[in-house]
Amino acid sequence: MTTRLIPAIDIIEGKCVRLTQGDYGKKKVYNEKPEEVAKEFLDHGLNNLHLVDLDGARNKQIVNLKVLEKIASLNGIHVDFGGGIKRDQDVTDAFNAGAAQITGGSIAAKEPETFLNWVQKYGSEKIILGADARDKLIAVSGWEESSDLEVTQFIKDYASKGVSYVICTDVAKDGLLQGPSFDLYKEIMGKTENIKLIASGGVSGIEDIQGLIDMKMEGIIIGKAIYENKVTLSQLSQLIINTNA
Repeated sequence: MTTRLIPAIDIIEGKCVRLTQGDYGKKKVYNEKPEEVAKEFLDHGLNNLHLVDLDGARNKQIVNLKVLEKIASLNGIHVDFGGGIKRDQDVTDAFNAGAAQITGGSIAAKEPETFLNWVQKYGSEKIILGADARDKLIAVSGWEESSDLEVTQFIKDYASKGVSYVICTDVAKDGLLQGPSFDLYKEIMGKTENIKLIASGGVSGIEDIQGLIDMKMEGIIIGKAIYENKVTLSQLSQLIINTNA
């Protein structure tokens, strides 16, 4: 299995930003034209993109659909899109705008029947379970609320109902550049069968990425490490070449 390397673009007010630990008060703008960032990723052979509408996550409805449309129109890009997807119409709009996959996080925690309906309607290849956790409990609504759902059991339950793709973010690690939650991912993979686990949060350098590849992650989302030049796009390009060799 080849692990996908997936750069992240987070959107607030149409701009490419990063937060620290999901805190909207700790926002840094990196580029006012996210489509230019996506184009640069593509130019380095990074065809997969994790696009998050942070305004949408906060407002409980998609806000930055036009950004998705612009980025998804780039030739050869595969976008998984999340943030504010709550209603059937949101899913339809995201796919019509060019998303290859959509991620449902809060909705999966709060309205499991709705989320499972999407999995049945569009297929498990198209719908990703977003399992964002703080202290091993699922965090929702742009990480501004916590639940009493334990993350590994949450994923295990959904895997038994046909979900295959899972993005797991440890909120405590996100944006700190202090390393991913290797132990958490090991626990999830040890207790859950038949899932394609995508690691997100905490990547601080190539060593972290290699460690996650060695764990046989389906994908690795890389955000702040790219924007703060802890990992270069050239390094990621080379890693893709070496991994596929």
